[in-house]
Order: sequence, then C-alpha cells, then structure tokens
Amino acid sequence: MSDYNTYTDDQLWSQITLDDQDAFTAVYNRYWKVLYVRARNVLSDSDLAEDIVQEVFISLWHRRQEVEVIHLKAYLFQAVRFQELKALRNLKSDTNFYERLAHISKDLLQHEPLAFKELDSVLQRVLATFPEDQRAIFSMSRDEGLTYREIADRMEISVKTVEKKISQALGAIRKGMDSAFPLLLGVIAVLEQNNN
Repeated sequence: MSDYNTYTDDQLWSQITLDDQDAFTAVYNRYWKVLYVRARNVLSDSDLAEDIVQEVFISLWHRRQEVEVIHLKAYLFQAVRFQELKALRNLKSDTNFYERLAHISKDLLQHEPLAFKELDSVLQRVLATFPEDQRAIFSMSRDEGLTYREIADRMEISVKTVEKKISQALGAIRKGMDSAFPLLLGVIAVLEQNNN
C-alpha cells in the first residue's frame, strides 16, 4: 500500500475515481474531524453533525464516478454546508432551534456586528413584546442559567407556571423569528467563513 498521507488531494481523488478504498480512507482521515467540528459548531448537535459528515463521505464514495471534483477540500466543505442548511430547515420547527437562536452571544455579535446586530434586534423586538414576568422568567432561564425550580422559588410561583411561561416565550420567538430565518442562514454562512 502507498503512503497516501503524502499524496495531494488531487492525487487522492484520482485514485478514488479508480475505486481505491485506501485513498478514500486517507481523505476521510484527513478531513473527517475538521468537517465534524464545523458541523457540530453550526448545529450544536454532536450526533446530527456526525451523521451529516458520514453521509457526505458515503455519498462521495457512491458517486465517485459521477461527480466532478475540482478541489476536493472545497467540495467536502460545500457538501457539509449544504447538509447543515438542510438540517437547519428541518430543525426550524424544533423548539431547540429557537433556544439556540435565543442564545446568540455578545462575543459573536462583536465578530460580525452588522449581521448579528440586525438578527439580535429582531430577537429583542420579540422579547420586548413579552409581559414583564415572562421576560424576567425567560431571562433567568437563558441569561442566568437558572433551573425551572430555582426560577419558581425566586418568583414564588409553581414550576408548572415557569414551564408554561418558557414554552409560551419559545412559541412567540418561533413565530417572531420566522421572518428572520433567511438572515439567520446568512449569519451562519458568515460564521462558517470565519471558521475556515
């Protein structure tokens, strides 16, 4: 067996198109981790990130005779990006997606101020429509990291009331952020470019 670690991506791709499984394994070993970390950072879901990267590699192997790959690394990153966007569209109806959106950090806002500030302003407008008690509960949960029990104790209300208020808040965020979904995808694209 050749030492594929010394091969360029172009050389490896040439071997892969000739059904060389060892060359494919070398590409997998070269790029799997960085693609996985990228997908995990975008999706905040280790299992989904792993599935996406595995699917990209499986598809590449199955379609090795059909696809035209000019730059292997760029092809792999683009394929993972496409799968990330597809996964995010599917997650759009999932409460966790909006929880992640509500957690946009000030650190990220500093990296791409205009795009992030616009997205954050949409979120803040939604939060501003909440009644004061709901806004306080949501803030304690998301900003302070308090448990529902801790919030209930502090506010002197039941845990069920806290759960209901958080659920209502996430529903309102889901509805209010629908119009900002294309902007969110753009922000994710900016993040991906910054991580390259």
